Amino acid sequence: MGLTSNKVLLLAIVLAVVLFLGTVWLWPHLARRSWRAVSGRVGLLLATQLALFSSVGLAANQAFGFYASWADLFGQETGQGVVVDHIADGNSGPIRVVSTSRVMGVSSALPQVAGQIQKVDILGRTTHIAAPAFVYLPPEYFQPQNHGRKFPVSVVLTGYPGTAQALVDKLHYPDTAQQLVKAGKMQPMILVMLRPAVAPPRDTECVDVPGGPRTETFFAKDLRDSVMAHYRVDKTPASWGIVGDSTGGYCALKIAMHYPRAYAAAAGLSPYYRAPIDPTTGDLFHGNRNLQNRADLFWVLKHLPAPETSLLVTSSKVGEHNYKDTLKFIKNVQDTNVTRVSSIILPSGGHNFNTWRREIPGTLQWLSTRLVAH
Repeated sequence: MGLTSNKVLLLAIVLAVVLFLGTVWLWPHLARRSWRAVSGRVGLLLATQLALFSSVGLAANQAFGFYASWADLFGQETGQGVVVDHIADGNSGPIRVVSTSRVMGVSSALPQVAGQIQKVDILGRTTHIAAPAFVYLPPEYFQPQNHGRKFPVSVVLTGYPGTAQALVDKLHYPDTAQQLVKAGKMQPMILVMLRPAVAPPRDTECVDVPGGPRTETFFAKDLRDSVMAHYRVDKTPASWGIVGDSTGGYCALKIAMHYPRAYAAAAGLSPYYRAPIDPTTGDLFHGNRNLQNRADLFWVLKHLPAPETSLLVTSSKVGEHNYKDTLKFIKNVQDTNVTRVSSIILPSGGHNFNTWRREIPGTLQWLSTRLVAH
């Protein structure tokens, strides 16, 4: 049974309840001062607490999508994958479709009515990075009258560690986009949903690590090339946006600022503005001061030519640690008179899925107004 399985969560809850009831029932029999009685009491307490914390941890993981599997949780998912070239058929090339499903809440199975979510493997030609992802194709993509039409694309990134599945099931990007299109509030758009940790379990902070994973190049070049080779999308930056939450928000802003000719718009939900160095990242820069500076968005705004791109940042006055930095970032972007900046500032909201679900509809509408498919 998988880490995110409801059966695993139910089993943990049942075990916690049984151990609690067993502790209450057996406690009078273990009230003596012998070493066996003391050991029994300690064992029951430890087992009950462990079962309780396991239940809470499993429930939190299901709610927030931190880890996708047991291997992911224990740091055993380390392979980056290998680029494989295939003959030209319907399921080869830089993107391989693993399975398809329909959007939640839509009864029809017809893609021209319900759209489609494709589970795919994306293969980076130059970086040799392989990343699993979900691609949402709107109903309009399959309608006969649109067979010659190209669609705008938004890359959607999770936080760290995060799972791409959470973007579909927990943050509801596909069904939110579909509802907004039906309401006439945004244009149909392809969503490419994945996590920024393309070399798990390491958090590369979307940096081209010297001698390591070239994560930034993957998102700035390889990902775009792969999507353009497989779907009806345009290569011009005006057709491309990128959005993410937390670590994904930082990555989205940084990549658009570094590569304005790749992404015309970027949105960071609860982002931070400098790459951290901690046990999950390892040594990202290997003494390269220029690389470290480029990972600091405040430094980029002050020392490099202002990028011609549009940025959106979000925060809340109460509950988010990035509020002051976000106000500072907005001011610094405004001072460039070149880069455009918008914001969503909530009165209150923590660093969590509930807050981001409140910000996603406005973010998708904002992206829609800044992307044009040619």
